[in-house]
Amino acid sequence: MLFDEVTSALDPELVGEVLELLAQLKQDGMTMLVATHEMAFAREVADQVVFLEDGIIVESGTPEQVLVRPTDPRTRRFLRRVRADQPPDPPV
Repeated sequence: MLFDEVTSALDPELVGEVLELLAQLKQDGMTMLVATHEMAFAREVADQVVFLEDGIIVESGTPEQVLVRPTDPRTRRFLRRVRADQPPDPPV
């Protein structure tokens, strides 16, 4: 099943309910493709993460690879904006 930003424009309580439902669907064995800006949810539930920019794949891999140890500078910049615990870019 395809979900495109299912939590956009929802209040925080409903966001939590929708994310719980998606997690349950995964537990029940449903295959899903989820476009989201909910990084904590993606890290917790996803088997694979793909980071896109302008429709082009910038980085892909496990949640650990992409969301915790990204290799692409664009991915790191994005994650720093949404998560304060992301390490800085290495010096060039």
